[in-house]
Amino acid sequence: MLFCVTMINFVDRQTLSVTAPKLREIFSLSNTQYGIIVAAFQMGMVLGEFPMGWLMDRRGARSGLTFAVLWWSIANALHAVATSLLHFSFFRFWLGTGECGNFSGGNKVVSQWFPVRERAFAVGIFNSASMIGSAVAPFLIVPLMHWYGWRVAFLVPSTMGLVWAGVWYLFYRAPEDHKGLTAAEAAYIRDGEPPTAGPMPTNAQLLRLRPTWGLMLCRLLVGPVVQFYIYWMPEYLYRARGFSLTDIAFFAWIPFLFGDLGSIGGGWASGFLIRRGYSVRSARMMTMGFGATLCFLSLAVVLVKTVPVALIAICCVLFGHTAVSANMFAAISDIFPSSAVARVTGLTGIASGLSGMAFPLLTGMLVDRISYTPVFAMASLMPAAGLLILFALAGRFKQVPLQVSP
Repeated sequence: MLFCVTMINFVDRQTLSVTAPKLREIFSLSNTQYGIIVAAFQMGMVLGEFPMGWLMDRRGARSGLTFAVLWWSIANALHAVATSLLHFSFFRFWLGTGECGNFSGGNKVVSQWFPVRERAFAVGIFNSASMIGSAVAPFLIVPLMHWYGWRVAFLVPSTMGLVWAGVWYLFYRAPEDHKGLTAAEAAYIRDGEPPTAGPMPTNAQLLRLRPTWGLMLCRLLVGPVVQFYIYWMPEYLYRARGFSLTDIAFFAWIPFLFGDLGSIGGGWASGFLIRRGYSVRSARMMTMGFGATLCFLSLAVVLVKTVPVALIAICCVLFGHTAVSANMFAAISDIFPSSAVARVTGLTGIASGLSGMAFPLLTGMLVDRISYTPVFAMASLMPAAGLLILFALAGRFKQVPLQVSP
């Protein structure tokens, strides 16, 4: 279910980028104006992250995720009535306030249902759907746009979200509410961890902790890279590499397939290392370090002369980025109890949203005034910088003791 909703989430996000070449022609939008629309989505993410995280921790992932998916599906459907820069910006903002709940809710579910050694793999599986959703989107959206027009291309993914929300609310239960959960299964999930039930730690407590800031700053630097590839890769291939929309549908999915493999492989690799006796910190560091190294190939995308080699570089970057991402999200549940996981995920999402809001604006201005080269250069360095900050501030990747108040 988490895999499916994450795939729907990223199909919704990609609908704009896939339709962007035609929408920009219809509504005469410049690169800078397109950057404003993308930034509006990120602003919505910034303002929605913490409320959504609070909702997941306070009301649980069953009600929280149901509300989030209904909320963003309505926003995505309303893109079909947009006719101006202002309309698209407003609906993207609304979409962002809901879609941020996907990861705070998903991460909370993983922290409740999986032991530490399996969490990165579980996160990797549902996070891999972000790449599959991005890969599927051109195959779904381009035919819909050709056959029925760009407005229908926004309505179909929204309907998928509404259906998912109904199924989730009917069937999902937290472990403590699941009547079929045995004592042995509950012990396996906890795997020697201290019980995390009880009053929640305060927001002020969370913000006073160095690991909180390490995770926030890491996601602030890591997050915009994959967003850049999701939102700008079709535009880059269309305008800088001479791809048609049909070419984009046939070829742009390939890098996202490698992103999918990186998410699952990165999650599996750290779990494998933990099972072989490596500490959680060492396993995360080795896996994320390998991923961040691959991200250096972002600069090669614009420097190589042939399209196939550029696509190979993009594939390597997305493989490495998602390996970093899966372990970064798992690190939140390594360090914090379940009662705080969704809020800390939300705090990291705020940081990612701030940089994600600024980066599209900067991208639009740099592409209009210079070229894509400085943007890809920045994307090559940011994951490694985020990783260094995380390991400097996160300590031993052991669950932090928190004093809770009723």
